[in-house]
Amino acid sequence: MGHMVAKATSEFDGAVIAAGYDIKTSSEFDFPIYTDINEVKEKIDVIIDFSHPSMTDKILDYASENIIPAVICTTGLTGEQVSHIKTVSEKTAIFYSANMSLGINLLIDLVQRAAKVLEDKFDIEIIEKHHNQKLDAPSGTALAIADAISEAVSYETEYTYDRHNVRKKRDKEEIGIHSMRGGTIVGEHSVIFAGTDEVVEIKHTATSKEVFAVGAVKAAAFLAGAKSGMYSMKDLIK
Repeated sequence: MGHMVAKATSEFDGAVIAAGYDIKTSSEFDFPIYTDINEVKEKIDVIIDFSHPSMTDKILDYASENIIPAVICTTGLTGEQVSHIKTVSEKTAIFYSANMSLGINLLIDLVQRAAKVLEDKFDIEIIEKHHNQKLDAPSGTALAIADAISEAVSYETEYTYDRHNVRKKRDKEEIGIHSMRGGTIVGEHSVIFAGTDEVVEIKHTATSKEVFAVGAVKAAAFLAGAKSGMYSMKDLIK
């Protein structure tokens, strides 16, 4: 994703990467890369974090201490880390989204509308597919979709990740969430509304990681100069 963000930034008018932060340095870029974020000397307007949950807290601390807005794109964060994000947003602007694709966030909007209309008569299942190197399952995006559905329906939902060890009929309140890992699948999310004699499916497929980088750079441009607080793709789309 670091390579993708560098490419997206080079094609975005007015945006320049001042420095990089990674576990290893590289000479292929025209900006310095540090293995310790606290060693960064360059002036920074916004941080884009596409890293790993083990690094995010350190990045958030740096953003908080230096009052620098940050776009948090890392997935697989714990509840405590999400709380950390909210705490830091009280001091500086934080853009947080489980998925940086504009298309995925449109899907979430459509799914919420569909859930409100179909909730009484349709069972809801989510299927997500990713490459075989992805560490977390289900994906943060699948959980974000499930959360959006839960906000839209009138009943209290229950997330079901595995049915093989329970022999019983499906409960109406269930949202099934299923993960597939294989090959080089960039990302695919399907939301299935299964009713009596009819099925409605809303689906998004990413064919390149570049869509996430473009969304992140747009979010960074949106966040530059913003007041402290939490922001999301809904704010960017508006």
